[in-house]
Order: sequence, then structure tokens, then C-alpha cells
Amino acid sequence: MSTEPSAPGTSPRTPRPGAQKSSGAITKKGDRAAKEKPATALPPLGEEEPKNPEEYQCSGVLETDFAELCVRSGYTDFPKVVTRPRPNQNFVLSASMSEKPTQDDQRLSASCSQNSLESKYVFFRPTIQVEVEQEDSKAVKEIYIRGWKLEDRILGIFSKCLPSLSQLQAINLWKVGLTDKTLTTFIALLPLCSSTLRISHLSLRNNSINDHGAQLLGQALSTLNNSNRTLVSLNLGFNHIGDEGAGYIADGLRLNRSLLWLSLAHNRIQDKGALKLAEVLRPFELTHTEVVERRRLLLEKGTQERSSRSPSSSRHGDSKTEREKFQTAGISNVTLVDKPEKMQTLKTPKGLGKKKEKSGEVVKKEEKSGPGQSPTQGTPKKEDATKAGKGKVTIPEQKMSKGKGIKTGSKEKRSILLESEQLVVEATEMVNPLLEPVEHRDGKVFMPGNKVLLHLNLLRNRITEVGLEGFLTAVQYQVQVSKSRTSSSKGPLGLLWLSLAKNCFDPQCPTYTMIQELMLPRDPVKAKVREEEATAT
Repeated sequence: MSTEPSAPGTSPRTPRPGAQKSSGAITKKGDRAAKEKPATALPPLGEEEPKNPEEYQCSGVLETDFAELCVRSGYTDFPKVVTRPRPNQNFVLSASMSEKPTQDDQRLSASCSQNSLESKYVFFRPTIQVEVEQEDSKAVKEIYIRGWKLEDRILGIFSKCLPSLSQLQAINLWKVGLTDKTLTTFIALLPLCSSTLRISHLSLRNNSINDHGAQLLGQALSTLNNSNRTLVSLNLGFNHIGDEGAGYIADGLRLNRSLLWLSLAHNRIQDKGALKLAEVLRPFELTHTEVVERRRLLLEKGTQERSSRSPSSSRHGDSKTEREKFQTAGISNVTLVDKPEKMQTLKTPKGLGKKKEKSGEVVKKEEKSGPGQSPTQGTPKKEDATKAGKGKVTIPEQKMSKGKGIKTGSKEKRSILLESEQLVVEATEMVNPLLEPVEHRDGKVFMPGNKVLLHLNLLRNRITEVGLEGFLTAVQYQVQVSKSRTSSSKGPLGLLWLSLAKNCFDPQCPTYTMIQELMLPRDPVKAKVREEEATAT
């Protein structure tokens, strides 16, 4: 009896080892499956190794370079580079549009609405719009980013791919939410681009740029030891720049001789900032630091001149020609050539130079070089002397000779601005603005104002008649300088456009009326209109 219960007791125990084997087999399969999973993930890990953005060599094609750098940086949902859309040129507004649409027109409009609905979300996706050259569809000349926040990582990618764009001339960042950090990063990017290409136009409209941002931009225009020589136009409209920020921009204009077009419209500038801007348009006093730097530059220039005239030089005639070039650079703006026989006609500067050499006063020698020198007429290089003798003209002569068939308006303003960009080519060869002729009054040193700036827009700010007085004084000075110039003189003439409308003063006030009367003959567009009207009558 004792063995009977043991038999059934042992019978259920017999399958347990089998069950353990089966469970052991299941765990082994699970282990193999777990081991096979990382094996499938090995190829992507191997592919990530060469994808280093620092190792990528940009090809100069923005669409390809930007996408590749975004992928290598782990940025998947990045903006696409697209061609800037143009309005349909075949669309002509006519009287037939007022007629009732036919059935075919209704079907066509329905299909268009469906297509527009499908592309609705694609339209609002962030994109980087570009304009390309007509001859080369891959050569980007302008970049437009509008309506989406520009992050710091995008700027980091731009710092790698933008310097390779050899034809890039303009960057437009409209309402991209620039912060102090991103603005600082972007300004640091500009010198990288300037070393390889020439960015002439920069627009930062509607970015809530405050006075601190204006300080960064003012320092980018010029400092005591550095000055931007490529930027032609700067648009800072629709921002939050106040008096302090306008003062920083004015400080940048003190030693900048390349910027032709500046817009500060729709900001918060009051009389204090307006007076700071007007101050740099007429003779202003140099600070102590600027005077010290000026003396250092003059001594360095004198040392270079003496070394070029050393007796050990085998080419005595060439050194004499170079000396005459330095002496005549401040007397007039006539074109210099490399032929010594033509340089002998300038006897007066030569005599002055000999007297200065005997006295040894290098500083006074430069300061008395003559008031006719313009801010951008520096000492030309020897190899560029023949280029200067081939009839290179500046703004006043260009705007009368060019523009054939161009109607008045914004197109003519743009054409005049494009013609004025040749001034920047001369500005790149100019001497430091601190070496311009100065005037001593009451123990102070005064430098001629900035006469390179042509267009200043201060529309819709908070300027009263107090600020207008400063601009009236500046305009009167520039008009007086223009009248004293001879017909053969070349170089910048000063402001041609000054917009002060929609501010906090009566449009009929005498100060504003006088400014308009003085600026009317200087405006080349309005002068062209008057000339055409006189020709027609």
C-alpha cells in the first residue's frame, strides 16, 4: 500500500526535467534573439563615424552644403534651401477681370484652390530663400530668411558654408527673432565672410534689436583699430533702438568710409540720438584716444616715407615719383599716373614737401595737405595708378552719365546706389580716416564729418525740432562744402537723401522747411525729374 501512492507521486515528477529542458530551450532562443538585435544596429553605428561636420569640405553650392552639414550635425528637420519666388510675369491686371468668370475659369480656380490648400502647410514651413546668378544657377548672390526663429545651431552651420559662397552679396534677416546671443554670433560671422567674399548689403528689419544690439552693430562698422570696408547698405528699420543705440551707431560712422545707405526708420530715437547722428555729418572733435592713435599713425607713415627715400635705393627716380604721389594726395583729387614727366607739373606740392622735410614736422606736413581731399581719396598703390588714370569717376559724374532709359523712382535710386558702390572699391585702398586733414581750434582737433553716407532714413521716430536743428547745421555745412568744390574735384558729396518725416514736429515748422529746401537740389532723383520736365517743355 505504501508503494501505490509513491508510484503516482513519481509519475508527475518525471516530466519536470523535460519541462526544464523546454524552458531552457526557450531562454536560449531569447538569448539568441537578444544577441541578434544589436547586430542589426551595427551598420548605422559604423556610418556615423565619418559624419563629422568639421571634416566636411564645402563645395560652394549652398543647397548641398547646408543639407550635408545639418545631417552631420544631427539636425534632421532642417529648413530647405529654395529659390526665392518671383511674381508671375504673365499675370496682367486688365479690365477683363471685372467681367463674370466663365465655367472654364471657375473650374480652373477650383483646381488652383485645391493646389493652394495642399501647399498651404508647405508654404509656412521655414525655408532659406536665395537668389542666384543668371549665368550660374548654383551661384547664390542673396539670402532671404523671413518669419522664423533663427537658432544658434543654424548660425553655426552658416559659419561653415557661407564663406565658400564666392558670389554672395546680400543677407536679409527679417523677423527672425534675433537675441543678443544670436546677434553676437552673426556679427562674428561677418568677418569670416568678408575675408573670402564681399557682403555689401545687410538687412535686419523687425528683429526687436535694442540698444545693446545697436552697440554690437556700431562696433562692427568701425572701431579705433578696425573698420568695415565692404558693407554698403544697412537696414535696421522696425526695431527698438533708442537714443543710446543711435549714439553707438553714430560712433561706428565716425571712422567708417564704406557705408552709403542707412535706415533707422520706425525706431525709438529721440533728440539726443538724433543730435549724435547729426554730429558725425559735420566736423567733430576727436577724443584723446583718437588723437593719440592719429599721432602714432602719422609717425608710422613718416617712417615709411623716409625709408622709401633712403639713399641706398637703386631706383631713385621711382622713389621720387612715390614721394610726389604722397605730397599731391592731399592737394587735389586729380588722377595720378606713373609717368614722372606728368608729375613735374605739380610744382607747388613739391615745394611744400621740401619745406616740410627740412622742418621735420611730419604731423604738420600731413595736416596742411589741403582741404580738397575727400575722405576716400587716399594714396593709391603704384600698381593701381594706371587704373585710376582710366577715367574712374565717382557718384556725381556717374549718375549723370548712366541710367539711360531708366524712369524716376525706386529703380533709379537703386541704380544710383549700385553705381555708388564703386566708391567702396576706392575705400578699400584708402588710408585710415584718422589720417584725413584736420583742423585745430582752441587746442582741439576737429575731423571733417562723414561725407560718404548718401542716404539716411529716420522716418517715424520721436525727433522734435531740437533734433532738427542738429540736422540743419549738418546739411548747411555739407552744402557749403559742395559749393566750394571745383568742377574737377571728385569724391563723396555727403547726404543726397534725408528722410525725417512722421516724427514729433510740425511738418510746416521753419527748420524742417529749410532742410527740405537745402536737400531738394541734392536729390538726384528729383533733379532728374526736373531735368526731364524742363526738356519736355
